[in-house]
Amino acid sequence: MRAFLIVAISALIAVGCGGTSSTRTPEGGELPHSILDPYLKIHEALAADSTDGIRQNAGAIATAAASLGAPAVKVDTSAVQLAAAGDIADARGKFGQLSDAIDAYMTGFELTTPEGVRKAFCPMVRKPWLQAGSVMKNPYYGTAMSTCGEFR
Repeated sequence: MRAFLIVAISALIAVGCGGTSSTRTPEGGELPHSILDPYLKIHEALAADSTDGIRQNAGAIATAAASLGAPAVKVDTSAVQLAAAGDIADARGKFGQLSDAIDAYMTGFELTTPEGVRKAFCPMVRKPWLQAGSVMKNPYYGTAMSTCGEFR
């Protein structure tokens, strides 16, 4: 009986604290800015061979994705992993995982990007990314190969 009460109370607390989110991922429309804006800051940092702000921005993405519930769990998990990246090479690899998760999330819910944000793809690492502007800025190779990739 005690175990049942603990489980029941835990479930009520989880619902009250957002454990079972009532936030629904909208089909169609744009990728939420709460995910896109910090993502673009991470992209800019990696494209410039920097890790400045990556931990904080990845944390912001994780928080935003968690509020969207189960459909965004891969985005949440990938963002948490990126926040724990040890160096720029690790951050770039984990950014690729986050980009895959966001790409799948967008495809699954038929989400678009706002005007001025484009999808790009690096054929060398076979990973997508989103970026603002029309000048290619590859986050996986940074300044060493900034123009490697194609817009989609």
